[in-house]
Amino acid sequence: MKNFKSKVAVITGGASGVGRAIAHALAKEGAKVVISDIEEKALDRTITELEGLGCECMAQRADVTNADSMKALVEAVMARFGAIHLVFANAGVGTGEAGNMWDYELNDWEWGFRVNTWGLIHSINAFMPKLVAQNEEAHFVVTGSGNGAFLMLPDTPIYTASKAAVQAITENLHYQLQASQSPVKVNALFPGPNVVNTGIFNSERNRPDALPGNPDKPDSGIHSVEDMKAIMAQYDMQLQTTEPEEVAEFAIQGIRDEIFWISPMSDKARAAFVARVDSILNKTTPVVPNVL
Repeated sequence: MKNFKSKVAVITGGASGVGRAIAHALAKEGAKVVISDIEEKALDRTITELEGLGCECMAQRADVTNADSMKALVEAVMARFGAIHLVFANAGVGTGEAGNMWDYELNDWEWGFRVNTWGLIHSINAFMPKLVAQNEEAHFVVTGSGNGAFLMLPDTPIYTASKAAVQAITENLHYQLQASQSPVKVNALFPGPNVVNTGIFNSERNRPDALPGNPDKPDSGIHSVEDMKAIMAQYDMQLQTTEPEEVAEFAIQGIRDEIFWISPMSDKARAAFVARVDSILNKTTPVVPNVL
C-alpha cells in the first residue's frame, strides 16, 4: 500500500502514545482515521487534534477485552465509511510487575492477558471477516514487543508472556492469510529501537474495577519513562528513548515497503537476541539479556 489517501484506518489504543502518533501521521497522509480507546477524555482530545488537521475522522470508546465492544466498533466504522483498509491492533498495558512472579496477584496476570493477548484475539475476530470479505488490499498491523517476541526480560514476566503469545498469534495469522493468497497483509510492529516515551508505565490509570491490584504489592518505582531515566542516572547510565512519532514514521514506511518485521533494534538488543538464539541452538545456559 503506497498511498494512504482516503484509506480508512482504525487504531485501537488510538488516543495516546504510539496509537495517537500513528493517527496523526495517517491524517497528514490524507487517510480517514478512526481512533478507539477506553479513555474518553483522551479520545476527545485526540479527535479534536485530528479535526484540526482537516482529517475526516471519528472516535469511539471501545474495550479490546470485550468481544461485543470490538464488533460494535467494526459495525460503527462500516456504517460511517463502508470499508476498512488498515487496522492497527495497538492497545496494550503494562501491569507494573515487581518482585517474584510466584507472589504476583492472579488479577495482574488476568488483566495483562485480557488486554495484550485477548485484546488481539478479539480484534482479529471482529475485523478479519470484514477485511477478508472485501478481497482487496488491506493491512492488519499488530503492535508487539521485542520483550516477548525476541527476548525474555525477567523483570516483567506478565508483559513478556502476553507479548510472546501476541507474536505467535501474529505470525500464524500471517501464514494463514499467505496460504489463502489473500490480499490482506499482516505486519508485526515493534516500537523502538529504544524505550518508547509513552504512558504504558502508568497503565494502572485504565485498570478495570473488576480486577483490582493489591495496594501492598512491591512497587517497581517505574511509572513513567522519566522514572526509568532517574533510576538509571543513579548508576551513571543514560537511558536512550524513542518518541512515538518516530514509531509512527517507520510503521507507515514499513507498510509501504510490504515489510512483515517492522522492527528496528538497538545494537544491544540485536546482540542479546543473537545470544539467545545461539543459546537455544547450542543448548547453553541462557543469561539475563542486557539491553539498556
